[in-house]
Amino acid sequence: MKKLKLATGLILSGMFMLCGCVSGVTGGGSASQKANAMADEQIYQPITYENAHIKGPVLVVLPGKIKSNNATFAQKITSNNIADYAELELGNANFRVLERSDLGPMLNEITLAANMGDTESLKKFRKGKFKTTKWFAQLDVLKAEKVAQANQGFGGDAVGSIFGAIVGGKDGFIGDTAISSIKSAESAGVWIIGMRYKIMDASTSEQVSTGYFEDKMELGKKGTSILGLSQSQAGGITMDSMVQRLVQKAVADIDRKK
Repeated sequence: MKKLKLATGLILSGMFMLCGCVSGVTGGGSASQKANAMADEQIYQPITYENAHIKGPVLVVLPGKIKSNNATFAQKITSNNIADYAELELGNANFRVLERSDLGPMLNEITLAANMGDTESLKKFRKGKFKTTKWFAQLDVLKAEKVAQANQGFGGDAVGSIFGAIVGGKDGFIGDTAISSIKSAESAGVWIIGMRYKIMDASTSEQVSTGYFEDKMELGKKGTSILGLSQSQAGGITMDSMVQRLVQKAVADIDRKK
């Protein structure tokens, strides 16, 4: 009987804890607070560039390349996403960035000529707004891969069966049912993303500066269920946020070389 009371007490304690979490889904409850705390990690975090007080040169951000063949990453991030982040951060660092949309369809030809090192074609584009541009900036994702995965969990079926066999009778059946309902699972995956930037001479496509940065991010989820009551959460830095932070690291390095 003492064993039954102890087990029942533990089960009820877990139920009360879960009830508190589940009932607080809205109105500032614990679930809402956890969700908002995880969302706060994704909010844009501006950084201060050390040479932002110095006006930088005029440049054009070319759409970069995503050289990873990871389908999950390719579905979420595009070369235009990276270029948009780069324009934002270079502007914050006080570089004079020409709007890509002003170049229209010519941008694709410029990008191709720059990547191919075709100096003759580049000379044809030096007119209008483009003639004041001496530099191209391009940011490429060279690596995006999931390098680690860990999972762990608990199911109460075996423990419940043992408890029911030892206690027996109605009490054993109740304890078996309650303990067997306990389920928990947790998983975490770690990604490494690597980004390269390069600054090219707009006349010759020669690389005058380059750099490479890597960072890791963790995506995970956790869930618990007792007697039909469940609690779950998922979080971690998103791919968008990670790419943006890598862009900030690249721009900070470019800014130091201003």
